[in-house]
Amino acid sequence: MSGNAGVIIVGAGECGARAALSLRENGYRHAITLIGDEVHLPYERPPLSKQILLDVTEPKLPAVLSDSVLAKYAIQHICGASADAIDASGKQLMLSDGRAMPYDKLLLTTGATPRRLPNAPASSRILYLRTIEDAFALRSLIRADMHVGVLGGGFIGLEVAASARSRGAKVTVIEFQERILKRGVPEPIAEAITALHQRNGVTVKCGVTVLGIEANEWRVDISLSDGDEMSADVLVVGIGAQPRTELAAQAGIAIDNGIAVNECLETSVTDIYAAGDCCSFPHPLYGGRRLRLEAWRNAQDQGILAAANLSGAAQSYQAVPYFWSDQFDHTLQIAGLVDEGCLVVRRDLGDGAFILFHLDDDRRLVAASGVGPGNKIAKDIKLSELLIARRVTPPIEALTDANLKSLLPRAA
Repeated sequence: MSGNAGVIIVGAGECGARAALSLRENGYRHAITLIGDEVHLPYERPPLSKQILLDVTEPKLPAVLSDSVLAKYAIQHICGASADAIDASGKQLMLSDGRAMPYDKLLLTTGATPRRLPNAPASSRILYLRTIEDAFALRSLIRADMHVGVLGGGFIGLEVAASARSRGAKVTVIEFQERILKRGVPEPIAEAITALHQRNGVTVKCGVTVLGIEANEWRVDISLSDGDEMSADVLVVGIGAQPRTELAAQAGIAIDNGIAVNECLETSVTDIYAAGDCCSFPHPLYGGRRLRLEAWRNAQDQGILAAANLSGAAQSYQAVPYFWSDQFDHTLQIAGLVDEGCLVVRRDLGDGAFILFHLDDDRRLVAASGVGPGNKIAKDIKLSELLIARRVTPPIEALTDANLKSLLPRAA
């Protein structure tokens, strides 16, 4: 890197924080500035729908970087500030407080924002879950004698449902599609998760839409397409997220289901990179298919790779997509992309746990998805991740009962 203005990272979440720390670990000596619009230290978001809601004692911020680490690595953290514009030709970033900050290279890790429910009334009883304040607000409202409505049967909605039910609340999940976890999760696993919730007392209503919502400071009344009139003390809306691309678009950076980057996480504008939930990228394991992943692992991996490339490494992103979700005493894990497969082979692990192996037309392993209590599926999913990365074409019979580790030498 030629100049001395340094690297500016816009977005102080998991991805941006990992990138800043990795830059220093890679030996980068110039200025590093990490800019976030929240007033907190960088923190992890997965605990917001789980530990923060479940902790018996007052929960703490799940910080990624402490003040002492920021000081040790000379990372300037500007919090509670937003970036308003990029002057790409002059290589300056304009902040909302009027400051113009020069950069040598710029990394956008702006993340995503929850999709809003159209025409919903303004009410403190209708909540979204993205920030630590959102989690604290929801936590303060959940009681054992209340009814929590959850709109959306995706990962966030189901994790909130499990946490609220574990706190003793009555919970109803409303999903407009014919089943929960429609995007990226195979039907047998969705069925297992539905049964898990029902066993734990959650009401799951699929194939219904919201016709109307009325709310006041005490409750939310919801009219549903199946004729049900539901009253809840709190309604949590989890209907997906949208990438935050406004800053990039203003600078003329290409947008394609997020900030479009190449395999090295470079945008269409020189010296500007993007990583994490906000960007879409081509994946070599899937024929260059352009993906945008909203996942903790992806945020970490891309933050680390972006740091290497900001330092001149020119490495391509090849990590196997990985997702996980903890609900009640079960864990759901997915390695790879299940929709790339056309043949599914099932492996039963006992205690109701199972893994589905997804193979493409050439019988290459392209994904593995599983669900089970505790860590029952963890080892096999991890081994599957290695097999996917090495493009293994395993014998089908070996997937049902053989030690998956024995398949790895064939990929060497």
